[in-house]
Amino acid sequence: MKPYASNPAASRGRRHKEEESTFRSCFQRDRDRIIHASAFRRLKHKTQVFIEHEGDYYRTRLTHSIEVAQVARTIAGVLGLNAELTEALALAHDLGHPPFGHTGEDALQALMAPHGGFDHNAQAIRIVTSLERHYAEFDGLNLTWETLEGLAKHNGPVTGPLPWALAACQAEFDLELATRASAEAQVAAIADDVAYNHHDLHDGLRAELFSTDELAELPILDTCFAEVDRLYPGLNYYRRRHEALRRFFGILVEDVIGIARAKLAEIDPQSADDIRHAGRSVIRFSETLWHDLSVIRRFLFQRMYRAPEVVAMRAQVTEVVNDLFPFFIANPDQLPKQWRKDVEEAEGETALARIVSDYIAGMTDRFAIQCHQQFVGKGGVTDPFPLAGR
Repeated sequence: MKPYASNPAASRGRRHKEEESTFRSCFQRDRDRIIHASAFRRLKHKTQVFIEHEGDYYRTRLTHSIEVAQVARTIAGVLGLNAELTEALALAHDLGHPPFGHTGEDALQALMAPHGGFDHNAQAIRIVTSLERHYAEFDGLNLTWETLEGLAKHNGPVTGPLPWALAACQAEFDLELATRASAEAQVAAIADDVAYNHHDLHDGLRAELFSTDELAELPILDTCFAEVDRLYPGLNYYRRRHEALRRFFGILVEDVIGIARAKLAEIDPQSADDIRHAGRSVIRFSETLWHDLSVIRRFLFQRMYRAPEVVAMRAQVTEVVNDLFPFFIANPDQLPKQWRKDVEEAEGETALARIVSDYIAGMTDRFAIQCHQQFVGKGGVTDPFPLAGR
C-alpha cells in the first residue's frame, strides 16, 4: 500500500475495545460485520429507483451496493489504497436508506422535522452504532474509527447543525467532521457516482422510459455507440447497448483514476492525514467529464426520475410512509416485541418519534406495503407477497 493509504495497524480503534483477530485486519472485520448485518440483508428489498417488486431485473439497494463495492475495490487497488476499508465503506454507504429510496427519505424527513429530522447518511451511522443488536458486549457493530469517519464524511466535511443521529455518535467518538475523509472513503463516494450513472441508464432502457437512439445523442455515450458500431456493424439491439454502456462505465473509472494519480503526484501525501487536510477531494472526476455527466443527469432527471409512471408510484409510496408514521405513534404497542423496551424507556414525544422513525426506516419496500395494508387498510400500492413476520 501507498503511505497515504489507511493502515489497519495504525487504526484509531473501536468505541469498545476488543481482542484483535489472528487472521483478519480490523478493516476486514468491519467489512465482514457489515455483510452479516441485518440492515445489509434488507437492502435486497429496498428501492434504488423503481419500487422493489416492479421487476426482477431492476437494481435494488443491495445490487447497487455490490456494484459500488466492485468499482471501489478496482480504483483502490490501482491507487494503492486499503481495499478492505474501501469495500466496507462501499457496502455500508446505503444502510440508512428507508424503503422507497429518496421518496421514502423525503417523507420521513418531513415527518421528523419537529424531532431533529431524518438523514440517510446519519441513519447509517445510527444503524452501525446502535440499532444492530446482536453482540453480547455492545450495541451496533463496533466498527473502527476509520469506517465510521468514512460513513460520516464520504461526501465531504460535515459542517453546520448535525443530524441528531450523527450528533449522538460524534458526542462519544469524535470523527473530526470538519476535515475531509480518507482516500478510501473518497473512492467509495466516487464509486457510488460511477455505479448509479451507469446502471440508471440500464434500468431506464429496460423500463422503456427512453430509447437507445436517445442515449446515443448524449455526451460520452455518443462516442461509445460510435465505437461499437464501428467495431460491430449490425450488432443486435441488446448487445449493442450493453457494449456501449460498458464502454461508458470504463470511461468514468479511467477518468477518476487519471485525475487521482495526477492530484496525488501534485500533493505527494505521506500519510492518510495528509489526504484529510489536502483542502479538497483528491478523488474526483475531471471538469470536462463532470460537465458531460451533468448533461446526462439532467436527461435522467427529466426522463426517468420524474417520468409520469415513476412520479405516480412515488405519490403512492409517500402515502404509505405518511400513514404508517402516525399509526405507530398512536399505537406503539403494535411495534414488534423487541422494540417495546425502547418505547417503555422513551421520554417524551421526540423520543417516541425517533423510535418509530428507526422502525420505519428499517423496513423493506414490501414490508412497508404489507404493514400499510394490514394496519391502515387502504388500497393503492399492489403487493404480490403475503404478509410476512419481521
